[in-house]
Amino acid sequence: MSDPVIAQKKPCLVELEADKSYWWCTCGRSANQPFCDGSHKGTDFTPMEFTVPESKKYGLCACKHTQKAPFCDATHRNLP
Repeated sequence: MSDPVIAQKKPCLVELEADKSYWWCTCGRSANQPFCDGSHKGTDFTPMEFTVPESKKYGLCACKHTQKAPFCDATHRNLP
């Protein structure tokens, strides 16, 4: 599997609603970061469906290298 595109080296701060389904972009190619827009088609990547337990603002990973997907864990600080 190839490496994802680094969309940006900081989290995307987004307001999310509790118990609503969201699709996080795993390939980094989406123009609608951090959400999937179908740009992964033809790659080995598939979007990740997720929900949150509480309606509030979240920091979602945009570098696509987090170990806590889809949430930012500051891995972007160590990328070249």
